[in-house]
Amino acid sequence: MSRKIKNLPPSAGYDLYANFYDKKLAFLDSFEQFQLLPNLGNIIGKKILDVGAGTGRLSIRLAEKGAAVTAMDVSEEMLGVLNTKIKVKDEIPVPFATGKLELAGMTIAVADAENLPFPDNSFDIVIAAFLIVHLKNPKIFFNEAYRVLKPNGLLAITNINQKTPPELKTEKGKIIIKSYYHRPEKIVSDLESLAFSIQKNILIKDKDVWINQIIIAEK
Repeated sequence: MSRKIKNLPPSAGYDLYANFYDKKLAFLDSFEQFQLLPNLGNIIGKKILDVGAGTGRLSIRLAEKGAAVTAMDVSEEMLGVLNTKIKVKDEIPVPFATGKLELAGMTIAVADAENLPFPDNSFDIVIAAFLIVHLKNPKIFFNEAYRVLKPNGLLAITNINQKTPPELKTEKGKIIIKSYYHRPEKIVSDLESLAFSIQKNILIKDKDVWINQIIIAEK
């Protein structure tokens, strides 16, 4: 008798999947490095909030390029993997704990994208790569991003064309992580309704079918 596949919220799902994530989804690094990052311009010295940072694939690249990065995720286990990577890079044994950790110019924070624990006008750039697929109403997050961005700050998001969440293998069996499909034009409309100015709206296609959307919006 087959075991029922659990449909889990992102916090619980990614806690279970954290130790498998980098091995299974390494291809995302190429997308971020060659298609997302070039759209951010010069980030040296910029204060960047990476929302849904996960195991820190993108956060580390941003820090290596000279940004002051806050890596935030709802999954403590995913950020625990990031912390291990930082320790290996710096050879400094710093224990990870829920909350915030200052290390090598990077801050790690466990928090919810719909309730960002930061003051108004805190960041030059807010990035959310592969995040909004897990948000039922991304506009709540967009509103929070607008709040924490400095005047003329940038919000960079990706919107993946995923109508059916993939099955993920974990030590406790197969799971799926709750996800939601968002039409590209609806995302643009939501951003503009909050007074964001769309700077770039890029639809990445495969055989005339959009597979991902990159939006750069200015506060």
